[in-house]
Amino acid sequence: MNAVAERFVGSTRREMLDHVSVLDDRHLGRLVGKYKQYFNEAKPHQGIGQRIPRNPASVADITKPIEVSPVPRGIQHVYRRAA
Repeated sequence: MNAVAERFVGSTRREMLDHVSVLDDRHLGRLVGKYKQYFNEAKPHQGIGQRIPRNPASVADITKPIEVSPVPRGIQHVYRRAA
């Protein structure tokens, strides 16, 4: 479990906190909350075969266009097929 926590903290620092000026504790809490949501619901993980932890594997309809949405604060982007 310690390795999982260390991975999350390291990813949070490299992918978000190194690019943002944190104003106070509340601001940091909001940023980490948004990054946690991105980390679990949108970011592919190498350790589980590039799958997303909270989304079941599904077959993508490749005829649909790809949608891009920035998260959190535009530092990272999520790419999905349109519904």
